[in-house]
Amino acid sequence: MDPAARDVKSVYILRMGSGLDQFLASELIKSGVYTVTTDPQKADALFTDSLGESFEKKFTELYPPPPPPPPPPPKADEKKEDKKEVGLVGDPMPRLGNSTMGRGKGTIFLVERKSRNLLWSMNRQPKNSGSQEMVGQARKIVEQLKKDLGLTPPK
Repeated sequence: MDPAARDVKSVYILRMGSGLDQFLASELIKSGVYTVTTDPQKADALFTDSLGESFEKKFTELYPPPPPPPPPPPKADEKKEDKKEVGLVGDPMPRLGNSTMGRGKGTIFLVERKSRNLLWSMNRQPKNSGSQEMVGQARKIVEQLKKDLGLTPPK
């Protein structure tokens, strides 16, 4: 576990398969480990069940990069026809290829908002997608998170 996970106060939970996000929110609130916010701008970190291109797209929607600074005004002695711009417009977000990280069922990730660093993860294998199973999975996730944060004594 990244030590920065201990500095997280509030989390935003991205939509997860089988409604796990709803059950996880409930268990996190009961445990008091983190505050769960419905406003992504107030979150220190995000919970997600997938990483890769779709996560990066959603992250950029929630937290768009600042606009680039405006170009400096031309100097009075520069002529417009002398100025030629050559080059290609680069991709503002570098791609790391087609990552399969996080596409396997059952992994939960905690990603820090400011750095985009992965702070914590856990693999869980639900037996089915029923609500009782999802409640149990959410409890296991929160129990493991508390243990990894040092909030519960080891057995």
